[in-house]
Amino acid sequence: MQDLPLSLTFLLLLWSYELPGAHAARLTLRGRPRQRRVGNGLDRRASIVGNTSVGDAGDIDYSTDITLGGKKFSVLIDTGSSDLWVAGSVPNTQQTGRSAQVQYAVGEIEGPILTASLEFAGYTVDNQAFINASPSSSNPAGTGLIGLGPSSGSQVQSTIGSSAGDPTLDRIFQQDTSTPNFITVLLGRIRDPTDSPTGDLTVGEVLPGYDQITSQPKLPVSAVASSDSGNQHWQILLDADGIIGPAGDNIIDELNIETAVSSTSNKKQLTVVLDTGFSLPQVPSRVAEAFYKNVPGAALVNRADLNGQVWQLPCDKEVNVTFKFSGVKYPIHPLDTNLDLNLTDSSGKRVCVGAFQPTDLQNEPTFDMIFGMAFLRNAYTLINFGDFVDGSTSTTAAPFVQLLSTTNDSAAVHADFIKVRGNSPWTPIDATLGERLSARLPLIIGLSVAAGSLLLIAVGACCFFSARNRGQRRAFFRPAFFRARPSKYQQLHEPAPPEAHDLHLVGNQSAPPAYTNPWDARY
Repeated sequence: MQDLPLSLTFLLLLWSYELPGAHAARLTLRGRPRQRRVGNGLDRRASIVGNTSVGDAGDIDYSTDITLGGKKFSVLIDTGSSDLWVAGSVPNTQQTGRSAQVQYAVGEIEGPILTASLEFAGYTVDNQAFINASPSSSNPAGTGLIGLGPSSGSQVQSTIGSSAGDPTLDRIFQQDTSTPNFITVLLGRIRDPTDSPTGDLTVGEVLPGYDQITSQPKLPVSAVASSDSGNQHWQILLDADGIIGPAGDNIIDELNIETAVSSTSNKKQLTVVLDTGFSLPQVPSRVAEAFYKNVPGAALVNRADLNGQVWQLPCDKEVNVTFKFSGVKYPIHPLDTNLDLNLTDSSGKRVCVGAFQPTDLQNEPTFDMIFGMAFLRNAYTLINFGDFVDGSTSTTAAPFVQLLSTTNDSAAVHADFIKVRGNSPWTPIDATLGERLSARLPLIIGLSVAAGSLLLIAVGACCFFSARNRGQRRAFFRPAFFRARPSKYQQLHEPAPPEAHDLHLVGNQSAPPAYTNPWDARY
């Protein structure tokens, strides 16, 4: 996908330093607006994206400096992938004789797998394996990406075929077992009058003032089947009533939203991927419609400059939505739901776009939604790698995620929005009766067919028994020589014909697929 013109983007520069104590590290992030890149950048990984018709609007990069082979590189921070790659020459390397490729939605990275000494977040990792890519206009020399996702998605590890190819965080957790095997991410918001565009990434420590995150619900990471382990991401289950729309309504229930992940037992629970490599969340089309359809002046439009459809709406309309995980609510700041990309409509009027992008999923998906920066700016996030670290023992706990809401003061949030965008009140409304019935049309049709079948069976049974009773009454008044003949009707104590009670033939009684519990999928 091409980057968007005049998009609201920024590059977060990190200055890393080693904290007192050798077993934890913190990276401080500082943001600034980013210039538009030339050409198609590597914005998404093919393994995590369905078919969405719009580019990764409002793209945000999070980067830090690493030292590889004694040379400094600026690399993107990405929790949605697992490999380290850099573009340009790297000194003091060793050859492995292997090559690897990471496929993206647009373009790819490929090159020889080399090893070199790596310095990252205050840690030194000897013989870290990485892909050495050729520089290009999209990926200039001296840049790269460090993946912080599960090691099962690592192309380097798969190619090397041993722990020598493990990703960076696995190597850090393996070489120093006193380092708690978790990372945390806290992100600021650009153009927020009360929140500077800064952030923090920590390895093995919790930020001061955010200790409450350790008491938040532990959300198990949903494990995909081993046959699909390359698509394993930091993914968790949303509550069955976990999407609250602008009117305070339960979107999942109102519109009968169901998961597309076949292994999920509760079809009302959607699987969400948390990914710092995505700026904007991607949600089912009907969810995006529920958020934006009733906003005055909103329209689903096909914009050539955005490479597809997007919800376009007035910039001064405050849209408030909330998500729920394990019973805890996570409100989204309206500056994150209604995004200003400095765009205009066909008449030259300034317009904004809905940040929650409508998405059509691929076949047999392993997730339903991707929560990128527009969500993660509203929650301090802790990702515990658990036994996803390569070489973990059977006693290691399963991986989990903890979220601490950072957008809780609704009055302050409202004031922020008015200060930045102005105030144009509107009254959100629930889904109409027609929309609710339409969402349940397949169920209504199925129940109607079943009821009709039952009615026909009942009428047939009544006719049958009525005819038999009439025959018996006629037999009672016949002369004796007629009664002596065998009756052609069944007596009342004889069983009814199977057509009268074989109701299990109505409808589909096949059992639902088995549910894959977190980390029980090692088969």
